Amino acid sequence: MKARIAAGDRQTAQAGRAILRAGGNAVDAAVAAAFASFLTEPLLASPAGAGVALHGDAARGFEVLDFFTVVPGIGAQPPAQLDFHEITIDFGTTSQSFHVGRGAASVPTAMFGLLQLHQRGGRAPLSEVVAPAVALARHGCLLSASLRYVTALLTPIVSLTPQVEALYSADGMIAPPGTQIRNEKLADFLEALGTEGESLLRGAFADALVDAFSPDNGGLLTREDIDRYKPVVRKPLRVAYGDLSVLTNPPPSTGGTLIGIGLRAAAAADLGQHAFLSPDHVIALADVLSIVSHARRSEVDRRIEEPGAIAELLDDATIARWRKEARGVSEEAHLGGTTHISVIDKDGGVVSMTLTNGEGCGHALAGLGIHVNNFLGEDDINPLGFHKLAAGTRMTTMMAPSVVVEGGQPRFVLGSGGSNRIRSAILHGVLNHLAFGQTLDVAVNAPRMHVEGNKLWFEAADMPAESVAALVERWPDAAVFEDRSMFFGGVNAVGLDGAGGDRRRGGTPLDVD
Repeated sequence: MKARIAAGDRQTAQAGRAILRAGGNAVDAAVAAAFASFLTEPLLASPAGAGVALHGDAARGFEVLDFFTVVPGIGAQPPAQLDFHEITIDFGTTSQSFHVGRGAASVPTAMFGLLQLHQRGGRAPLSEVVAPAVALARHGCLLSASLRYVTALLTPIVSLTPQVEALYSADGMIAPPGTQIRNEKLADFLEALGTEGESLLRGAFADALVDAFSPDNGGLLTREDIDRYKPVVRKPLRVAYGDLSVLTNPPPSTGGTLIGIGLRAAAAADLGQHAFLSPDHVIALADVLSIVSHARRSEVDRRIEEPGAIAELLDDATIARWRKEARGVSEEAHLGGTTHISVIDKDGGVVSMTLTNGEGCGHALAGLGIHVNNFLGEDDINPLGFHKLAAGTRMTTMMAPSVVVEGGQPRFVLGSGGSNRIRSAILHGVLNHLAFGQTLDVAVNAPRMHVEGNKLWFEAADMPAESVAALVERWPDAAVFEDRSMFFGGVNAVGLDGAGGDRRRGGTPLDVD
């Protein structure tokens, strides 16, 4: 079996491949790639972000390690003046608001998750796993064109404070593609992590967070928030698709359940009977995505944690009812700072891991070179409104790292960044490969669609003209993207018979020699 890794930047994938070549397994490689992504994809992943990983093999089984964030503020009163404000990002054809400031930062949990993932499944020493990232931070990594695009787009956040601006700048200016970016402070932190492990996180890292983001400084973080935090191990949600099973992120997160609903709706519609990208295909798929959107808005968000609800939500009768009800109130889709790593090793071990930093809150742990998340300022994971959840509440996420298994053996691994488009991006990847027989590379790079309420977004590039016309006729207010866009996520996939990196976000698949 050939070992493979796919990630959102070539340097991220190279870090994981180096560990595989040195004898590490899929967990070692995924964790090494994650550390590297803090340098190579710093607006999409951060030590002060969060994530979810699905890992395992046929012999040991599979588990989800949920290291997503929780609401801060345990043991303290909110500040008299919360540092929390709105900024607007101009996309050219549209604009989008984000909320930043110290009061937008939730509990940073990524590092706790990565260390626990390594403890549960890795075999290489932590100092070796972190070494590629330390080298990148100390000697420099190349700023990719896709990351430069995101950096320019999020300039109001990147330039909010000198400490954050310095992380993305060279010679006092936002760096152009190909520039070598260094972060000596982060190199020192990661190198120390390789020998000190979690004691560093509960010590110096926690001290820096509380000093900078406590209620005294307009934030909400307390020492108790960090002391109490632990990742949660969960049993994957298993959804049947023909003779295969799709394993994905279970409740309380919504992404995996929505993907399951989409798979059941696609199976009921017999999507694979149509020619790939034909008018019948794209119309039928848009209808499936509409059902998923309606399901989320009408029931899933509200019922996701009810005992026994998942079986009913995935039932054919429920999906048939939603099919009749779909196409409701329009909602907006938002850019999200997220990236994904997929790994399979020569022994059949797999990891599917999604990481996020939101868009970043515009403030950094200056002594450590770390930009902190803005999860409390993201609309999509605060459906009740900002700062409505009690301190200590585990926040939900659309992230859905997934593994497709056949007879208990992993067949391919995938996941995506992309905020509320994650569910659509992963559905495209799974269905393009399984229902239409496309290679993983084609499956993750073919034209994509997304539906929220009665609004359709889709990519016209490489889609037949008659299919574009059919979508516009059916959805007159559709937002048409003439080219591929990172708006539609970034799926990275590896499998037994190939791999695919999403070129929308610089995705790179690498085989291990």
